[in-house]
Amino acid sequence: MAGFVAGATESLVSSPFELIKLRAQVTSASHVPSSTPSAKAASPFIERLLRGYSPNKSVLNDYVSLLSTLNSKHPNMVGALQEYPWMMTGSGKPPSVCDVKRPLDIVSLEGWKALWRGFRSGVVRDSFFGGLFFSTWQFLHQAMLDWKAVGMDPPPRSNEEVGPLSPVAVSLAAGFSGVVAAAASHCFDTAKSRSQCTVIPKYVAMERRLLKWSRPGNRFERYTGIHPADRIILFHGIWPRMARSGISSFLIVGGYYLFIDQLVSG
Repeated sequence: MAGFVAGATESLVSSPFELIKLRAQVTSASHVPSSTPSAKAASPFIERLLRGYSPNKSVLNDYVSLLSTLNSKHPNMVGALQEYPWMMTGSGKPPSVCDVKRPLDIVSLEGWKALWRGFRSGVVRDSFFGGLFFSTWQFLHQAMLDWKAVGMDPPPRSNEEVGPLSPVAVSLAAGFSGVVAAAASHCFDTAKSRSQCTVIPKYVAMERRLLKWSRPGNRFERYTGIHPADRIILFHGIWPRMARSGISSFLIVGGYYLFIDQLVSG
């Protein structure tokens, strides 16, 4: 339980930094030229909404002409507009994530809440990771103590009488626990990354609230922040993340024990 609480707290604190880091990584890997035009073609109001971004005038005109032909007695006008939120706003395509990567741009265009985008999936990811990591590590640690106590005469009455375990064994147990925790929480990590790479301006979020936009997907996906369109990619990249988590856990615990041994012996 302590691991779950610690994971949720870590997600709350680190989410803004993770968002900025991820968008910087996407920008450096995309090599997409900035969409900022040399001459400002947008009105001052649009410039304030879309900082550093100018809407596509031809697309804007196409949207306006398309919406003007719709029958006012459309059976599900709200549902049709929800399928095409950018047509509804008349602002053209959404800005690229490469253009909204600095903290000032994120807050100006998307609002302060955007810094915690993907918070649902992030909390579930870090809670699962923390809870499974420490519970698995504790289970393996107790199993190694019980194995070491076999054959001792007289039988030990407590874990303290068994004696310390090998630092290598404890580090290997931590590495294995990290692999298990990473595998169990990877789908939520993918969902959080996908959510953080989506640019949703403030006025679009406001329109969704006014239209009572409901989250897509089943109940589990809505609660955990997983978009149903991402189902087929949720486990992409799971092996590198498992390797990273296992190696880092092994090195952290091993380095800790090595430092303690050097400190005590010195």
